[in-house]
Amino acid sequence: MSRVALERRLRAGEFVITAEINPPLSADPQDLLDVGLPLRGVADAVNVTDGASARAHLDVLSAAAILARSGMEPVLQLTCRDRNRIALQSMLVGAAAQGLHNILVLRGDNPEAGDQPDAKPVFDLDSNTLLATAAGIRDRGVLPHGRAVAGKCEFFLGAADSPIDPPPDWKPEGLMRKLRAGAQFVQTQFCLDPGVVRRYLARLGEHQLTERLFFLIGLAPLASARSARWIRQHLYGSIIPEALIERLDSAADQKLEGARICVELMHEMQQIPGVAGVHLMAPLNTDALAQVIGEFRAAASSRRRAV
Repeated sequence: MSRVALERRLRAGEFVITAEINPPLSADPQDLLDVGLPLRGVADAVNVTDGASARAHLDVLSAAAILARSGMEPVLQLTCRDRNRIALQSMLVGAAAQGLHNILVLRGDNPEAGDQPDAKPVFDLDSNTLLATAAGIRDRGVLPHGRAVAGKCEFFLGAADSPIDPPPDWKPEGLMRKLRAGAQFVQTQFCLDPGVVRRYLARLGEHQLTERLFFLIGLAPLASARSARWIRQHLYGSIIPEALIERLDSAADQKLEGARICVELMHEMQQIPGVAGVHLMAPLNTDALAQVIGEFRAAASSRRRAV
């Protein structure tokens, strides 16, 4: 199987940076490109969300294909919420036909959290079953019931996880199930606490998971202390230390301070064993993504020249 750039970089041991964008609710491709193009040549890959926050957007397959044709490497997020297994299988084959290889499998937000709470969720498959379906299409060229799939589907499969400060008896059973289902990389929920990340990955290392999965830790250029508190309260599994929120509270320019904190955390994460990279999400602050990646890369380049 040929390897696309994201997978090649991870396997080469490079510190990878992915960033996430939400497709707009617009039929004009330029509206998507206005959000995505600032990340071209900056992020190693760009996640395209699939109905994030249980709201309608430009569909994820179209959005990812538009970005790919514009010279970016998308990570297509695919949720179980809106489609039955027939539609999900068709989406996977369609992704491969469009030359899209990176797939992040997610459960999806409950429609009750969105702006159309009466919408009916599907959840015909869970995320592990969808991972296994994608792996079967890739590795054996068949759907779960045995029907053959023509052509190559060279997927690089991802899953999500939320870092925790592991108690003594904790075992990463959920991640082990995702690995068995076919996951190859993991992008995590927000975790802006390097100490938690160290302890979390050390425990995963005891179970050989850091040897078998690439972990990209979720970070954010926080827009404000208020935004940080909202994320911590409403986005399950998010970890933002109170000290960082207080630092934002006391800053004259909270967006600038949020970007500065994000760059600092990127450098810290790069030093933690088991961290393969970071995944940047920027609620209410998408414009900061290219800025923080550029600042991080410039500082890293300066350090290399100084050695």
